[in-house]
Formats: sequence, C-alpha cells, structure tokens
Amino acid sequence: MLIEKTLRNSVKAFAAIPVLTVLLSSIPARAQSGAASYVFLIGSGSLCDAGDSGACPAVVKSEGGDTFEISGAGIFNPRQKTVMATGTFTHRSLGGNALETGIWIAEELVSFDLDGASPSALMRGGGALGPASFGSARSRMFATSMPAGGLAVFRVRLLPMRGAAKTATLQMNCALGRVPADQTTDGTRLAVDGGSEEFNEAISGRTLFVLTREQGSPVPKKPTRPVAQ
Repeated sequence: MLIEKTLRNSVKAFAAIPVLTVLLSSIPARAQSGAASYVFLIGSGSLCDAGDSGACPAVVKSEGGDTFEISGAGIFNPRQKTVMATGTFTHRSLGGNALETGIWIAEELVSFDLDGASPSALMRGGGALGPASFGSARSRMFATSMPAGGLAVFRVRLLPMRGAAKTATLQMNCALGRVPADQTTDGTRLAVDGGSEEFNEAISGRTLFVLTREQGSPVPKKPTRPVAQ
C-alpha cells in the first residue's frame, strides 16, 4: 500500500508541476562540463497546445491495438552516456480501458543519432517556443541552446501503480534538421522486456531535443547518420 500511495502521489505531482522547470535549473552547470547535452520533451511541457489535442501525450500502438500514452522530460549527454529523465505512462487496451498507469524513469542512454540543429524551431505561431513562465532560466537556456532533431534510444524502468516494475526500451524521434526518409514525423516506440507485443506504430505526440552548450562551442550543422535514399 505504501508503494502504491507513493506512486500515486508521484504521478499527481508530475502532472501538476512541469518537470522541465526543475531540469532547466540544472542546465547551466551541466552545459559547463565541456560536452554538449540535450534537454528533451516527449508529449509534455511547452510542446502541449490547447488547440492541438494530438501534441500531448505521445501515443504509440501495438499490432494488437493496445496503446501506451507517454509524457516526460529529461536531459542526457551522448558523449558521457548519462541521462536523467522521468515521466508518466498509461497502458490502454484496444477498447480504451486503462490497464495500468504509473511513472517511468530512464536508466541508460543506449544511443543518440543527431539529424542536425534547427534554429527556426524556436519560433512557433509567431512567438518563441515555450511558456514565458520559465522567466530568466528560460532566457539563459536559449542564449546558448538550439532545437535539434534526432533519434534517441533509452533503457527505462516502468513503475506501475499496481503490479511489478518492468524494464523497457523507449525510442524517441524528433523530426527536425536533415531528417531521414523513414523518420519524417515525431514519434515514439516502446518494447517492454518479456512482453508479447511491441509498440511500433506512432499515433500522435510531439517531441523535441534542445542542444545545450557552453558559450563559444559550435552548434552541429550536419547530421551524424546517413539520410535514407
């Protein structure tokens, strides 16, 4: 009962307080490490638009029709292979019934393929991307940062409100920069260890990587993976 209560409170807290605000406060110190880091959002935070119901959460479907709804945020460093990220998930049946809900925590960055920076992504609908409520922290972030596209793969731990914890592989694609022909839309994929189905069909949801760098460091302009013909 204690574990269930803790998870329930964690889910409520995540939904009520944008986790990006907390992560932004750690960006300046991490950016000074000398290696580029990336903040990311998946179906949450400034990506959510009241006029676009498909932006949040990210939804991925299995061949059998079950879906996972995923939201979250984090920061990772490809060179150092470090990651700090968390979010929420809901597993639904074909009929839409919630089978389980809980939080996920990133345990490992498996890989990250960069498709290049995209300065124009800072602007959306005539204004800067992201809510103004981030204040000076947000200003400091975008002074030395830039949206970028790419494909990240994480090992994550799923902690449902009921039942045993599970491990899974979470793939996140952001379609900015020079995007390969087979990755032209934002999307996620999820494979639960020991599960009978893989969730490979991205239904909806926006994603974003933001390169955070030390002032004076160059911004990558070319993709690091080949573009499919």
